[in-house]
Amino acid sequence: MRPAFNITNPSGRAVPLVLDSPHSGTEYPDDFGASVSRDMLRQSEDSFVDELYSTGPALGATLIAANFPRSYIDPNRSLLDIDASLIDGPWPGPALPSRKTELGIGLIWRVLDSGDAIYGRKLSVDEVKQRIVRYHQPYQRAVKDAMDAAHEHFGGVWHINCHSMPALSGRISEEGPGKPRADFVLGDRDGSTCEPGFTALVARSLRDMGYDVKINDPYKGVELVRAFSDPSAQRHSLQIEVNRKLYMDERTRKKSPGFEKLRADIGLMLEAVARYAGERGSHLCSGHAHRHRDHDHSHNHGHDHGEGAGHSHDHDHDPDPDHRH
Repeated sequence: MRPAFNITNPSGRAVPLVLDSPHSGTEYPDDFGASVSRDMLRQSEDSFVDELYSTGPALGATLIAANFPRSYIDPNRSLLDIDASLIDGPWPGPALPSRKTELGIGLIWRVLDSGDAIYGRKLSVDEVKQRIVRYHQPYQRAVKDAMDAAHEHFGGVWHINCHSMPALSGRISEEGPGKPRADFVLGDRDGSTCEPGFTALVARSLRDMGYDVKINDPYKGVELVRAFSDPSAQRHSLQIEVNRKLYMDERTRKKSPGFEKLRADIGLMLEAVARYAGERGSHLCSGHAHRHRDHDHSHNHGHDHGEGAGHSHDHDHDPDPDHRH
């Protein structure tokens, strides 16, 4: 079985920047059992998004990209986003359906953006569990581990959750069908998932290149920016949606002539972000080391406490236990 995701580690000097593309996967598992065509399922893919951000590792970032499709199981959803109407028996664990679940695009999608039903059957409890264990949990753990490692080393981490969006809103979208989208939409859940300067930097970088940028309209960010962010602890997550009309033909799903220009422009934006994260990470790392030296000087009175004793290095963020969106 192929791994659920690919990780590309920094090839340049590492900076505390993590990029993840949860919806660009194109490898459809044999046990999907969908009743609609592969072409219809591919409507939900964030096609080529991992390629658009492929310059990140050379700038010092870690890039994580899913191999499986979001329509099979969506790694940008909470484990509690269970759609009970899709399962052939009672779900044995906790469930807290969100607005996404109501729309039919929860943890496991019931419908496509077009409104077409994906399945002509119920899914067994066991197959839902297997999708969680084999795909959803490994992907989310990879993102968390990469963020934890950067935070541990630098004292802070900046995370971009990378997506694409149709040029026009679909039938199940919150804003209603047929509405044109901006070139980019940045989502920080109304300022709750990252420092304002991070969102402002990305917006300014893109606008300076001539792109139309909106913030939290209509996309505010979902689970991957919510679960692992904590700006007060220097954990900053930002969702970026790019309009597919800029780089591909949405009907044929082929790259358009604009693809390379957009990739280069996203590369320029990433240069600014890598510089921003690197500078702040260096400052935090320096302060972190200084605090350690102060700690060692003031508390080491000849006692052998053992490595790491008396000072916690566990920077894990404890997500909201309710996992509410």
